[in-house]
Amino acid sequence: MIKNRSEFLFLYDVFYSNPNGDANDNIPRNDGEFILVSPQRLKRTIRDYLLDYKGKEIFVRKEILDETKRTLKTREVLYSEYGSPNVLMQRCIDIRLFGGTFALKSKSGSTSESTNFSLTGPVQFAFGKSLNRVNPEEIQGTCVIPSTSDQDDDEKRQGTFTSRYVVPYALIAFWGIANENIVAKEQKPLGHTLTDDDIALMIEAMWKGTRNLTSDSKVGQLPRFLLQIIYKEGSDFHIGRLNSLISIQPISDKSEEDIKDITDYVVDFSKLDNLINAHKEKILKIRYVEDILGQLNIVNANFLANAEKIKF
Repeated sequence: MIKNRSEFLFLYDVFYSNPNGDANDNIPRNDGEFILVSPQRLKRTIRDYLLDYKGKEIFVRKEILDETKRTLKTREVLYSEYGSPNVLMQRCIDIRLFGGTFALKSKSGSTSESTNFSLTGPVQFAFGKSLNRVNPEEIQGTCVIPSTSDQDDDEKRQGTFTSRYVVPYALIAFWGIANENIVAKEQKPLGHTLTDDDIALMIEAMWKGTRNLTSDSKVGQLPRFLLQIIYKEGSDFHIGRLNSLISIQPISDKSEEDIKDITDYVVDFSKLDNLINAHKEKILKIRYVEDILGQLNIVNANFLANAEKIKF
């Protein structure tokens, strides 16, 4: 069981890709100035990596119920296969991390008599947000589908116009927290709790899972920096919103809108550095990982001198 609170800061960049499309028209989520990425998108990346690359059991997943009809199992069906919250907590790392809400049917099996059962997850992320201002772009293309009919060559070469939305370049910052009090209150009574090993796997999944995103809309995303601040047991403290304590500074005469590459800016950590120094008596350890090329230019992060490098 984790006994220490942790905070996370995760930075990754996107290059002509769509980090999180809107549900209606798949335009990259944005607030008019900055690109937004939902916590659910990051959790999906974590879950997929843990399932596909680490062989961990994941509850929130797509699973075929009927191969003929290609229907998916509902959460209620999946939950019924586990039988109890205790078993669910024991077997599914994503439930230990993020919690979940389930509809439990009555003994009669009536959906109308079902009750909701909820587990609060100790690990939560706020919306990710780009540090630079950027506008999504629409790119048009042509899709040609080969024909085996008797059409002549000109007809066969005809295609359908397509369009897709991309983000030319953005540095996305996520902030998250692992709260030890939730573990003690919600999970300990069930007999199975979030562990430090689970947290380590989640950190690996954030990093490597982002690097392994290779779908047409997600290719072009790279993890650049990940920070974990571990607080002393019993401190009941965290700094909060770490992503709001760093800023992007374009180099030369560039504006934020001119940023198109990782070499066009530096990331200023001075506000975060000052707060870490002010509350260092409450901090047990700081851990971090940076991209293998070391391309992200971070300035005013003196706390990294005594931090531990994360190795996967």
